[in-house]
Amino acid sequence: MKKLWATAALVLAAVSVHANEAAPLAEDPVVEQRLVNIAEELRCLVCQNESLAGSRSDLAMDLRREIRGLIKQGKTDQEVRDFLVSRYGDFVLYRPPVKPTTWLLWGGPFVLLVGGLIGLVAFLRQRKPADAALSPEDQRKAEALLNGES
Repeated sequence: MKKLWATAALVLAAVSVHANEAAPLAEDPVVEQRLVNIAEELRCLVCQNESLAGSRSDLAMDLRREIRGLIKQGKTDQEVRDFLVSRYGDFVLYRPPVKPTTWLLWGGPFVLLVGGLIGLVAFLRQRKPADAALSPEDQRKAEALLNGES
């Protein structure tokens, strides 16, 4: 039993040696709030399906540091977004602007929906309806099956 306690103590000591020191939460709460508001609207370029605020990738941390620096320089939120768009393109925005280069992005789903509906209507019109009336022979067979005759 003493060996088990000694092993557990060694494991805990080894784990605590590698623990990192926690980073301070915020030097300036106003800057951090602006950072979060801006980063929520931006896409992490590594994760691509996560916001910059929620991503833990190294690039996201660097970009948040860059945004923090721009905010401290007195840049407006729009100037920070414009800086990142000039550097990384519209892809960095979760809601890219509607312009000729993004028309397919914005209109593509609607074009596909309309095309699918047109294809469905054409397919349904082209189908031949099944004959509702049975031939006399089929009628006789159906009655025989219902009456239990073979």
